[in-house]
Amino acid sequence: MKPDNPHFFSRIGIAIASFFKIIGNSEFAGGVQALRLAERRRKKAKDTAAASAATKPAAPALKEAAPDGALQLLGLLQREARFIDFIQEDVAAYGDADVGAAARLVHEGCRKVLVDNFSIDPVREEDEGSAITLPEGFDAAAIRITGNVVGEPPFNGHITHRGWRVIETRLPKLSGSHDLHIVAPAEVEL
Repeated sequence: MKPDNPHFFSRIGIAIASFFKIIGNSEFAGGVQALRLAERRRKKAKDTAAASAATKPAAPALKEAAPDGALQLLGLLQREARFIDFIQEDVAAYGDADVGAAARLVHEGCRKVLVDNFSIDPVREEDEGSAITLPEGFDAAAIRITGNVVGEPPFNGHITHRGWRVIETRLPKLSGSHDLHIVAPAEVEL
């Protein structure tokens, strides 16, 4: 149970009595000293935690991606490239030539979907293998550092992949009754 906080005149009496007891009793003085040190440590830890929280950027809140665009893209890839059919197929039973021929068709269809529906540019203009220096404050969302990352920027390295950035999206408009979860309807031949 927490003791009541004494009023002003009581605190004066406690201070005077404590002063004389500290002077006359080294064990009591050691206990008071330990209490004061513990209080300083708690205050310092609290100040350090507050300063650390103030200087650390808050972790960005994660947002859930709406599935509509992903489902629409998956439907387009299936329609133009039979993408899901290819991925769902167990290709281990086929020869390399058969898999390669199928992959060529899937590649052409996937490329058509990208060209028709997106404008895509490289993140970095330099050729792969080029030496670059990443300055302090570089865009960590656009550039992923790999290898032995030690210290702070600037970092010197070589481009192993230029990256890709979507500049424009041109997905087709959908009617309100379109069910995006049906990425490929079943086909029945009569």
